[in-house]
Amino acid sequence: MGTLNFPEDTFVVVATGEEAKTFYVEGGSLKSNGDWTPGNLADQGPSGKSPPERSAKESMEATFSKIMAEKLYELSHKGAYDRLILVADPETLGEMRPLLHKEVTDKIVLEQAKTLTNSPVKDIEKSISQ
Repeated sequence: MGTLNFPEDTFVVVATGEEAKTFYVEGGSLKSNGDWTPGNLADQGPSGKSPPERSAKESMEATFSKIMAEKLYELSHKGAYDRLILVADPETLGEMRPLLHKEVTDKIVLEQAKTLTNSPVKDIEKSISQ
């Protein structure tokens, strides 16, 4: 039995502007649900208005943030989760917040501005259980 105090099937997304790892809470622990990668972003378009000083990398990260927000809405709308833990680096979280649909934000039980995508699962569990 794990140490997480979140209900079973809570959906967990740990992201940066370059990748995301997804999990479900199962038996008090995180169980991997796969990774999201940006793929080819050239035809996706930037997230909102792009300031002229934004680099190509920053634009791609903003676009991936938009894609993640859309995917979270799509999954929520399909009933794939009832509770969401969202962990992302501060910049990505800042990009995503205004893009998240109310249906998604209503399901957020924990939000953390941290970079944990390269952390072992035990470290992610420790961070979200604090």
